[in-house]
Amino acid sequence: MITGKNYVGHRSSSNGKKVFKTFNPKLNLENEWPFYEASKEEIHEAVTLAWEAFGEFRNTTGNQRAGFLRKIADEIEALGATLIEVYCQETGLPEGRAMGERGRTCFQLRSFAELVESGSWVSASIDTADSDRKPAPKPDLRKMMVPIGPIAVFGASNFPLAYSTAGGDTASALASGCPVVVKSHPMHAATGELVASAIVKAAKATQMPNGVFSNLNSSGIEVGEQLVKHPKIKGVGFTGSIVGGRALFDMASARDEPIPVFAEMGSINPVILLPKALKNKGQEWAKIYASSITLGTGQFCTNPGLILGVSDAGLDDFIQSLAEEIVRIEPSCMLSPGISKRYAESRSKMLGEGEVNLAADYAEVVAENYAKQAVVVVEGVDFLKNPRLHQEVFGPFSMVVRCKDAGELETIIRGLEGQLTGTIISEENEIENFPNIVNALQNRVGRLIFNGVPTGVEVCPSMQHGGPYPASTDSRFTAVGIHAIQRWVRPVSYQNWPDKLLPEALKNDNPLGIERLVDGVLTNNSL
Repeated sequence: MITGKNYVGHRSSSNGKKVFKTFNPKLNLENEWPFYEASKEEIHEAVTLAWEAFGEFRNTTGNQRAGFLRKIADEIEALGATLIEVYCQETGLPEGRAMGERGRTCFQLRSFAELVESGSWVSASIDTADSDRKPAPKPDLRKMMVPIGPIAVFGASNFPLAYSTAGGDTASALASGCPVVVKSHPMHAATGELVASAIVKAAKATQMPNGVFSNLNSSGIEVGEQLVKHPKIKGVGFTGSIVGGRALFDMASARDEPIPVFAEMGSINPVILLPKALKNKGQEWAKIYASSITLGTGQFCTNPGLILGVSDAGLDDFIQSLAEEIVRIEPSCMLSPGISKRYAESRSKMLGEGEVNLAADYAEVVAENYAKQAVVVVEGVDFLKNPRLHQEVFGPFSMVVRCKDAGELETIIRGLEGQLTGTIISEENEIENFPNIVNALQNRVGRLIFNGVPTGVEVCPSMQHGGPYPASTDSRFTAVGIHAIQRWVRPVSYQNWPDKLLPEALKNDNPLGIERLVDGVLTNNSL
C-alpha cells in the first residue's frame, strides 16, 4: 500500500533520484519502505497545478468545499488499522495516541466543513451609498475575505496527523479556498502518503480540480526551500523549531513578492506557583505536573518547561515532591534517534551550567531512543543573569526557578521571550493579590491557564494557539480552531459594483443567508 511516491496533483510520481527511509525508534531500525524525494520538476509541476487549480477552487461554494473536507475525514477513517500501524511504526508512539490524533484530525476537518458551510466566516461588511450626503456623496462599499492562493504546508515531527498532511494548516487552507502543497515530514513519510492518498481520493470523488492538493517527499531542507521561494506559493504554514521557522520566515521575506509565514515554534510555557496554593496543595500539583512534563515524552509544544515560585518552605516541598513523582514514571520512546540525541545533548548542556542544580534524574538504564526525565532548580538571580537558561529543552525536562520575592518573579516574567501558554496555580482569591504578575504574564503569552496544565490543546473557536515571537511569527492568529482560516485570506472591497456582478456574500438579497455587518448593524436580512 506504501509506494514511496509523491502526489503531484492527482497522480503519483517518483522522478527524483534521492531515496530515503523512515525509522522505527522503538525497535531502533529502519522501516522497509523507500521514499523518492521530490525533484525540482515535480515541485514546479505541483505548484503550477496548484496555481491553475486556484482559479477554480477559490470559486467553489461553501457547500462544495464542506463536502470535500468531510470526504477527506471519511477517507482517513477508511484507512482503518493500516494508518494506525504505520503511524506507530514511524513514531514509537502508542496506539492510543495514534487513534486520538486521528480523531482530532477528522474533527478539525469536519469543524472547518461546518464553518464554510455556514458562510459567515467571510466577514461580509456593507456600507450603502448616500447620494445626498454633503459635502460629498457616499459611495456604496462592500467588503469580504477572499483566499490568497496556493499554500505550502510543512508537516510537523511531533504530530504526524493533527499538524501535518491533513492537519490544521491544510484543513484551514482548503476551507478558505486555497490549494495546498504539503512538504511531508521525513520522519513519517509513510503516514503522510496514506493520508495524502485519502485527500486525493476525496478530491476526485468531490470533483475538486487537479492540483488542489499535492504531497511532496523530502529528506532534507531543499524541497521546502524551493517551495517557499516559488513565486506561485502565496503563504506558508509551519510547526517546528525556532531555527526552522525563522529560516522560512526570512526566506519568504526576501522574495521579490514577500509572503506570510505562519510558524508555530518554540515555547517553554511558564507556570507560576503562588505561595498559598503550594502550601495547601503542593504535593497534589507536583503529581499533576510530573505527568504533564512527561506526557508524550515531553514532545509537545505546550510542555511545561519552566516553573516559577517564590522561595519558601512550600516551594521546597513542591520541588521534593515533583522530584519523587517524576522518577516514578516509566520513561518512553522519543520520536527519532535524532530527536533523542538532541534531547540528551540539550539536557547535558543545561546541566553543565554552573548555576543549575539537579533535583530529579531517572537513574535506571533505558532502551535506545528512550528519554530520561529530569527536573533542575536554579535561583531567580542566576536565571536573570544567564539567558542560556531560558532556552527550550525539547523533551521530558523542566526547570524550577526559586525567586526571592514577588518582585523578582515579575521581573523574570517580563524578561521572558514570547510563549504559547502561561499558567497560574492559585488558591481561591489568592491571584487577586498578584495583579502585576498576571499582567506581565498576559503580555508574554497567547493562552492564560488558571489551575491547570498547558499540555492539551482543545480544538474550538476560543482556543488561541500562538503567541508573541518566537512562540509564533504572528501573534494575531491561531493555528488551532476554526479561526485559523483567517491566516489564508485577505480583505477585498467592491465600490459601486453592480449587484448582479457582486459575490454571493455581498449581494443585496443575501442569497447565502449569512450574517453581515450592514451600515454598522449585524443582520441576516436582505437589503
